[in-house]
Amino acid sequence: MEFSVKSGSPEKQRSACIVVGVFEPRRLSPIAEQLDKISEGYISSLLRRGDLEGKPGQMLLLHHVPNVLSERVLLVGCGKERELDERQYKQIIKQTISTLNETGSMEAVCFLTELHVKGRDTYWKVRQAVETTKDSLYTFNQFKSTKPETRRPLRKLVFNVPTRRELSLGERAISHGLAIASGVRAAKDLGNMPPNVANPAYLASQARRLADDFDTVSTKIIGEQEMKELGMTSYLAVGQGSKNEAMMSIIEYKGHPDPNAKPLVLVGKGLTFDSGGISIKPSANMDEMKYDMCGAATVFGAMRSLAKLNLPINVIGVLAGCENMPGGNAYRPGDILTTMSGQTVEVLNTDAEGRLVLCDALTYVERFEPECVIDVATLTGACVVALGNHISGLMANHNPLAHELVNASEQAGDRAWRLPMNDEYHEQLASPFADLANIGTPGAGTITAGCFLSRFTKKYNWAHLDIAGTAWTGGKNKGATGRPVPLLVQFLLNRAGLENLD
Repeated sequence: MEFSVKSGSPEKQRSACIVVGVFEPRRLSPIAEQLDKISEGYISSLLRRGDLEGKPGQMLLLHHVPNVLSERVLLVGCGKERELDERQYKQIIKQTISTLNETGSMEAVCFLTELHVKGRDTYWKVRQAVETTKDSLYTFNQFKSTKPETRRPLRKLVFNVPTRRELSLGERAISHGLAIASGVRAAKDLGNMPPNVANPAYLASQARRLADDFDTVSTKIIGEQEMKELGMTSYLAVGQGSKNEAMMSIIEYKGHPDPNAKPLVLVGKGLTFDSGGISIKPSANMDEMKYDMCGAATVFGAMRSLAKLNLPINVIGVLAGCENMPGGNAYRPGDILTTMSGQTVEVLNTDAEGRLVLCDALTYVERFEPECVIDVATLTGACVVALGNHISGLMANHNPLAHELVNASEQAGDRAWRLPMNDEYHEQLASPFADLANIGTPGAGTITAGCFLSRFTKKYNWAHLDIAGTAWTGGKNKGATGRPVPLLVQFLLNRAGLENLD
């Protein structure tokens, strides 16, 4: 798929299709008005006959509009002009791409990027159009024996910007959007892989391949023997019921002019399958527990985007790969584990395993003397109860870092919401036999999980993203979403000072 930007009037466009907006009720956008004038009222006469009201998602494809050089004109319903917000804008782009892809228009010039979206500039509109286009065209059919094919798929999309001064802004937006979309796709592919393929060793192989693809990236794999030598007893306990070896992949990106500059560290929970262990999960929808590695998939995707963007920062990505299975060697409720930090944990539920893996990974990354650490995990079902499938949960021990991430989430349209970690929540983790328990007393499960992790992050600025509700969708359209790759990459862009500069 090829993307470009240009600045030109609609009457001069020679293309398979021109895409313009129509507002409700039957109000032409400024570009549509120009086409209507050229065609001597042809478009407005159709609207008066009731062919298109302008409601969000309505589409009307016109062929051979009088005096228009392009073969087709696609009228796109945009709703009420003053109510066009970012969510509706992305939905409109998605429906437009679907229509273009189905109608044989192999190329198109899109003027929707000239619509006014509340609080958003040309950079945002073009970048979101690129990301949304790539997202809407994504398919995962590696395991289908017969792969459906589109006869004449959309291959080229040109975004029009209002003035020539904004061309460089549009080009930067395309570059950023493509890099982010590449990371989202990589995260989706990893998440959607079946667990008999995507085990911890597969995660490690993908990390090695990333190092092969980019000179700025190097990868180190830590297996169970080295984990044992490091004292990562908690991490090892989770995987000991599985025949698949636990592996932690360390991906290092060096782009800073000073190679010794402190790195930003991203840690991803990589439970390639989570049966719950001895505290086994119900069978309904257990297949979706292949998505319990979406934190690691997100970190992998963000590292891929970062390498493509070639940002002038140092970043380390950690994929904490493991599989939680029941078996004769599985860890048990009642076990007491000594973590790498020396703190002891009483296991009350083997299905609260992600935090037992992450706590050792979070201790391990102290050696990098990080600028900050962000962990990403499908950690708690309680987060889905609290925030649904729309917003990721955020906790942090450093207010400026939390504010940075919330701001990045707003910029990227990949939202997160901060939750508290007051002392009262920490008290819920008390254990009579160990330093802390791996689950809290009833209530505030997402917060107590974050409090648990915070016990292992005293030596650096840290934030935790709980993506249990946002990492995948279930039901008929089941699949990984690739979130929060856009949030993380926006955070990295901001840290590099390259968020949307002209």
